[in-house]
Amino acid sequence: MRRFSISTFALALLAWTANAQPDDGSKETPVADTVIEDPYLWLEDVEGDAALGWVREQNERSLGVLEADSRFEALQATALDIVNADDRIPYGSIRNGQVYNFWQDQDNVRGLWRRTSLESYATENPDWETVLDFDALAESEEKNWVFKGANCLDVKGERVTRCLVSLSDGGKDAVINREFDLEKRTFVEGGFETPEAKQGVSWVDEDTLLIATDWGGDGSTLTESGYPSVVKRWTRGTLLEDAETLVTGEKTDVGVWPFTLELEDGRRLQGAVESDTFFTSKYFLIGTDNELTQLPVPPKSSPNSIFEGQLLVALQQDWTPEGMETEFQSGDLVAFDFDAWLDTGDAPQVETVFRPGPRQSFEGVSKSGDTALMSINDNVVGKVLRLERSEDGWTMTPLDLPGSGQVNLAFASDRTSIAFFNYEDFLTPASLLSYDSATDEMTPLKSVPAKFDASGLKVEQFEATSTDGTGIPYFIVHSEDIPLDGSTPTVLYGYGGFQVPLTPGYAPVTGRLWLEQGGAYVVANIRGGGEFGPDWHQAGLKTKRQTIYDDFIAVAEDLVAKGITSPDHLGIMGGSNGGLLMGVMLNQRPDLWNAVVVQVPLLDMLRYHL
Repeated sequence: MRRFSISTFALALLAWTANAQPDDGSKETPVADTVIEDPYLWLEDVEGDAALGWVREQNERSLGVLEADSRFEALQATALDIVNADDRIPYGSIRNGQVYNFWQDQDNVRGLWRRTSLESYATENPDWETVLDFDALAESEEKNWVFKGANCLDVKGERVTRCLVSLSDGGKDAVINREFDLEKRTFVEGGFETPEAKQGVSWVDEDTLLIATDWGGDGSTLTESGYPSVVKRWTRGTLLEDAETLVTGEKTDVGVWPFTLELEDGRRLQGAVESDTFFTSKYFLIGTDNELTQLPVPPKSSPNSIFEGQLLVALQQDWTPEGMETEFQSGDLVAFDFDAWLDTGDAPQVETVFRPGPRQSFEGVSKSGDTALMSINDNVVGKVLRLERSEDGWTMTPLDLPGSGQVNLAFASDRTSIAFFNYEDFLTPASLLSYDSATDEMTPLKSVPAKFDASGLKVEQFEATSTDGTGIPYFIVHSEDIPLDGSTPTVLYGYGGFQVPLTPGYAPVTGRLWLEQGGAYVVANIRGGGEFGPDWHQAGLKTKRQTIYDDFIAVAEDLVAKGITSPDHLGIMGGSNGGLLMGVMLNQRPDLWNAVVVQVPLLDMLRYHL
């Protein structure tokens, strides 16, 4: 078996994971006041000359190995052809009867914001009109502008054309917001414009914004996490510094952000959410005299849209509402009469809309015209259900989807009955489906051609048993005639964090460069992710992190036990939080794999903010 050099980051992680194990008396307790000098702190200056020089050295070292392999040049060319292909689906959103799309290619590196009619969008070659050219904008202003999205005013029953365009200098989190006129396709002279900061903005009406930002630009109103803590109301024609203070959070909060909530009669309520931690929040409505009224929802919950007068709320904790004996469960979608609560202020009577089964999870709900569409994962397969409410309670009707893969809601709005869905699976390229909630019709709209030969390939789903007896599902894509002698080169991918599920997705580069070459590809649905709701995620938090690592090891051992692969032929891969997973795996079980791909990892959790 080949051995790999262990980076200083991984060595630091090894020390951390060793000290993090429960003390069973078999080893000496570390001395608490021992200080270990880290000789590599200069790497934290990520754009410094020393750090960039070190990176260049590692790149040269890696490229030397890759370019010595006769296969590298052809494989690299194939990969570049795939990622630079322009036969992608131009996903879009509908506004004022037109489809808006943000598009990037080799000629438009920063991207085009463009639009076309619904009729044209349904054709093979839509007639696009450029709304804003970000390459041209960056060149004219001599800025490294990166488009971070548009926040457009939306008034029920009215045609509105004002948006706030978010621009980042170089792609960082801090942005500026500039008011833009969609009709004239120009920035509004003398319109709303914010200085660069991490910020949140919400339209109240055409002349009013709610905004949270770095007030004064000196960081004094930011939280310890670096996000805004004060929400103000800013009126057109006044200076930003004269905006009216509405909500002030604590330094220890993660952040405080504005929001608006539209009722079904068109009234628009103003509010702010105070995120006490990354997982707990308080939601406040701002009254006519700027008094604050807290929504009657638990800290670990996500208020959603209003449907049939009911506020839909997704729970991430068990909850017994005030004045009720019913305990709702973490993962439930619940609802209560929002108008009645607004009128009386009394504790609401809460009801269950959807309770996931043991292998299901609620993903989200959106309105399409007068219809509510709910997305769920059912044993890591995507489904969409049409919600309806009557005197007898809630009913759910599944929409007709092409297969058992991943389905994502690409666009939905209560302003139109047309919604867009993206469907794909491991062997089926992405396709865009148009759904009309008024007629309940699903229509294929666009698709991309296959990027690799899927003939002779099959997808299977298995379960491995983790150390505590929990079944851990995983998908494997492989040749139909795979030999079960441990000889198949296999890549095992994992993430396990932030309640993010890993669902079946089409990966053209993996297909061409790995599956077509006879390799097998495995996706592990370990805890920490969102495959089966909040409890699946929370099972791997804080002191329970080892649970996630044990799950991943269990999947690898199951692959070996089935004869699919062996440690000599098994490689693992993960990025960001999955990069942390890879760092741990490199150190805890170096005997179980022969290659480890650690992508953009967060390894030093004590100093990552530095």
